Amino acid sequence: MLIFFGQVAQKPSALVSLMPIILIFVIFYFLIIKPQKQKQSEHQKMVESLKKNDDVITIGGLHGTVVNVKDSTIILRIADNVKIELQKSAVAGLKKNKPEIDKEAMETKT
Repeated sequence: MLIFFGQVAQKPSALVSLMPIILIFVIFYFLIIKPQKQKQSEHQKMVESLKKNDDVITIGGLHGTVVNVKDSTIILRIADNVKIELQKSAVAGLKKNKPEIDKEAMETKT
């Protein structure tokens, strides 16, 4: 024991010594674990809602249109007369279709 000017030095309690580790875990949870679970949940909902004629992008970068949906796979048309079968989990996301611009309407405005 250390004695300093008549006072005895005390060891910090176990809770105080564990506080930095608990704080790091809480920060880690809110910055990494929770957003990843949320993203995983959104991807699962998107995969379950795939239907015929959806334009999708796979994790390999292939762009195609869903031709048929099975239990755990989809048939994807990537070109004329070219169809492939993929796991549903291989779909990265739905393709965002850009709205087609009506050229005639644009010409009449000018």
